[in-house]
Amino acid sequence: MDSQNLQLVVASDQQPQRLDRFVADQIADLSRSYARQLIEDEHILVNGQAAKPSTSVQSGDSVQVRRPLASPVDLIAEDIPLDVVYEDADVVVVNKAAGMVVHPAPGHASGTMVNALLGRYPDITVGGDLRPGIVHRIDRETSGLLVVARNDRALHMLQEQQLARTMDKRYLLVADGRFKEQEGLIDAPIGRHATDRMRMAITADGRDARTHWRVLEELGEYTLLEAKLDTGRTHQIRVHFAHKSRSVLGDPLYGPKKPRALFGLTRQFLHAYKLGFLLPRSGEWAQFEAPMPADLTLVLEKLRARAA
Repeated sequence: MDSQNLQLVVASDQQPQRLDRFVADQIADLSRSYARQLIEDEHILVNGQAAKPSTSVQSGDSVQVRRPLASPVDLIAEDIPLDVVYEDADVVVVNKAAGMVVHPAPGHASGTMVNALLGRYPDITVGGDLRPGIVHRIDRETSGLLVVARNDRALHMLQEQQLARTMDKRYLLVADGRFKEQEGLIDAPIGRHATDRMRMAITADGRDARTHWRVLEELGEYTLLEAKLDTGRTHQIRVHFAHKSRSVLGDPLYGPKKPRALFGLTRQFLHAYKLGFLLPRSGEWAQFEAPMPADLTLVLEKLRARAA
């Protein structure tokens, strides 16, 4: 993938500043929200090391920016059906279907959730990059709830809630294996895999990642669980449960190579079923829920029959 590689050096008279703000100030056409996303994707390093958006850069620090080029992909409004759970002047809550990519990227120039959003809400131009209004993401083959901002004020307020970890993001998953306890916390840092850049891994120098879990139902050699995220790292649930040797059922990247056809799965058994946050305009708490989609419900019924 083509990219722009930039080397920025913090000036000797520069006061300490947040990394995301520093990068956005230095690169005129790069918004702070996009800078934050690049940092979280480890496209921006400080002195050769991964960092956080809130990392304070000091005089003499070297900041390396590897910025994926947007030119191969244009934002195109498309008439694609969307399951909109809620909308107002500030936000849209979407129940994303499995198989839909959230935003355009090389290899996915169209047919994404962003293309569909622009077709339905042409006023969404927040952020000025290829992810207008996107507050958080879920994997292509994961279904479930996402909130999208329709204006800059809403985007900043939702991002602050994410940073403060006050958003309520919960998932349903089936894990491969059984659990001795009924609930627990996985607290293990996640970073890019040392040799396979398509994968994430538990790494000593990774970013903090916390996943609360509780057992909902035992299904023989499998378990239905609820996972609640404190953080939102790439592939967090999939990496954390694989780390416990309880990978998400049907996960082709982190799970055992079991035939999906045994259960009729065409994707990993992972669904973002609950989402709660403060509405930007009123400040009122809003909670949304998306029922388990039909494909996963069918697999769950098969697992129950198998365990009976």
